[in-house]
Amino acid sequence: MTARQPAEWAPHAATWTAFPSHPELWEDDLAPAQAEVAAMVRAIARGERVELLVANDEAAAAARALLGDADVRLHHYGFGDIWLRDTGPLFLQSPHGLAAAGFRFNFWGGKYDLPGDEGVAAFVAGQVKTPLARHGWVLEGGAIDVDGTGLVVTTEQCLLNPNRNPRMDRAEVESHLRRDLGLDRVLWLGEGLLNDHTDGHVDNLARFVAPGRLALPVAAGKDDPNKDVYEDAWDRARDFGLEIVPVPSPGNVLRDGEIIPASHMNFYIANAVVVVPLYGAPSDEDAVKAIAEFFPDRLVVGMRADHILTGGGSFH
Repeated sequence: MTARQPAEWAPHAATWTAFPSHPELWEDDLAPAQAEVAAMVRAIARGERVELLVANDEAAAAARALLGDADVRLHHYGFGDIWLRDTGPLFLQSPHGLAAAGFRFNFWGGKYDLPGDEGVAAFVAGQVKTPLARHGWVLEGGAIDVDGTGLVVTTEQCLLNPNRNPRMDRAEVESHLRRDLGLDRVLWLGEGLLNDHTDGHVDNLARFVAPGRLALPVAAGKDDPNKDVYEDAWDRARDFGLEIVPVPSPGNVLRDGEIIPASHMNFYIANAVVVVPLYGAPSDEDAVKAIAEFFPDRLVVGMRADHILTGGGSFH
């Protein structure tokens, strides 16, 4: 067996994430976003240690005050933004134990150039004392989702975007996924969610919940801004031969009059819990119930993520 990225529901030694730390980035949303991240961290820490990056002393003090005696270890590192799924290493299982893969990070296609983010993967791998295999092509962790058997789902909008790897075509991307992450079958979806600053990260659209079993959103109605995106994803997944299970869409969620890429699909699967983002939408309760059916051995909890979303993402 070669080194392979495992499914998220495989047992974790720990979860790495980061704490909102920069007032100039978060502005009025800083304190509420910190509270939302802290709630997520406390939930995850019920079943595993959380390794939490803090960028400055003020953020460290805020984190300690919010986290209390939760099983959390703080790491001071001058990162730019909190999205460690994209900036950190991807951990792999190999015949020789834990392995780590690091990819070139170009700030989500050159949109958000924040000092420190390009060094996160090496810092985290160093803290875990795991050698980092460095790969020269652009890949953010949120652009892919895997089922642990070598199957991966992604979007054309992101991985074939000329602002990521302009000289790589579909075949080359698939070859690199096979070589670097042990992923030998690729389901290509089309577009991601409307106004998603990541250029269509798949973890806001489609998530594996078991080997060969893919969860996809169902539009909230004809006015759901992502109705066509969801229907196209369902068609492609069916044609691929996967079992598909539905999760409600929050529909048309606005902030300051603009449609935001709110999605219940951006949940995180920890050892003891699954944390589902909520937005005060009519779908909130039904989404938690739907996702709970996929993970009967875990506590599935819904938590508000409105303020985290202002920074460009959610719990995953």
